[in-house]
Amino acid sequence: MPEKNRVALIIETSSGYGRQLLEGIVRHMHTHEEWSVFVEQRDITLPPPAWLSQWNGQGIISRSTTPKFAEMVKESGIPFVDLTDRRPNSEALHVWSDDAAIGRLAAEHLMERGFKNFGCCGFKSEAWSDRRRRAFVSAVSESGSTCSVYDTPWHGATVQPWEQGQQELVSWVRELPKPLGVMACNDLRGQHVLEACAKTGLTVPEEVAVVGVDDDQLFCQLCDPPLSSVIPNTKGVGYLAAELLAQLMAHQVVEQREHLIEPLGVAVRQSTDVVAIDNPHVAAALSFIRENACRGITVEEVLHQVPVSRSNLERQLRKLLKRSPQQEIRNVQLKRAQQLLTATDLSIEQIAVKCGFGHPEYLNVVFKRELKMTPGEFRRSNQP
Repeated sequence: MPEKNRVALIIETSSGYGRQLLEGIVRHMHTHEEWSVFVEQRDITLPPPAWLSQWNGQGIISRSTTPKFAEMVKESGIPFVDLTDRRPNSEALHVWSDDAAIGRLAAEHLMERGFKNFGCCGFKSEAWSDRRRRAFVSAVSESGSTCSVYDTPWHGATVQPWEQGQQELVSWVRELPKPLGVMACNDLRGQHVLEACAKTGLTVPEEVAVVGVDDDQLFCQLCDPPLSSVIPNTKGVGYLAAELLAQLMAHQVVEQREHLIEPLGVAVRQSTDVVAIDNPHVAAALSFIRENACRGITVEEVLHQVPVSRSNLERQLRKLLKRSPQQEIRNVQLKRAQQLLTATDLSIEQIAVKCGFGHPEYLNVVFKRELKMTPGEFRRSNQP
């Protein structure tokens, strides 16, 4: 029996993101070749491990890549895939979440809820945070709105004491026009914003809606109120990293150095469960659609919930969302179907029922009309 390749995984297990990366790597191992794995549980800010210069292995996947680490790996000649997204670029072959797509998705999520005032709260000098912020601000600007930015250091000697940092964050949130939609660069930052709102007496989501990133489900549920969050395809990042490393260890040439994996969607929780619309009847109609579209509701059922005529509701929604009430119902159903196709192993038939389409044939018709592909093709293109 041939000897297994020895692979070092230098990935933090203390975060949900790191654990999901490992899940993606394990998925690849179970469906392809098994490796002899050494897992280094270390903080991503630490210097290179002492054992690296003497290690006799065939491959490395790392989330803890400093310039010195990268140089040591380069000198060793060991096949290497870099998952460290804290720097602006990486000369090594690297796989990252698509931070620009994450920022745009967060902006779309808040704009769909009718927000016109925006804020972005991130961490200074963190490349992944910078990329998300730039994309969020750009998407907001394209819609004709402006965005206020609040950044502070995450690590290092310049990090503020907790109380001082929170007091400045409180001042920032308090002074911005309301209702306000805020993207936090990750779930931890989202929790900081929620705490600041609580100290200020601002209601969430009525006055300030907050969406984080990473969808650490336990952490998001611990927030008060539970935090909505963009879902990166972290397992997909891990899977592709393992696939590329396997190619390198087989002495195959990988020409493309940068690989970006798009997010899966937004996990909507109470922190953004609101529609920022001045007309309370239209806001109620949209809220009803988003809560009940996957039951297969009709426009008539929506009209039973609000004292407005069909023509009035149609006119208002086209003005606000550029969609009719029926199109908005389909839009909510379609997004839910996309999320289930990407994040679960449910059959097409089960997803059609869960999303209110009734029959897989109708789901297929809607996908082809809106996305120019079948549900099966969408699943294959969005999963490893």
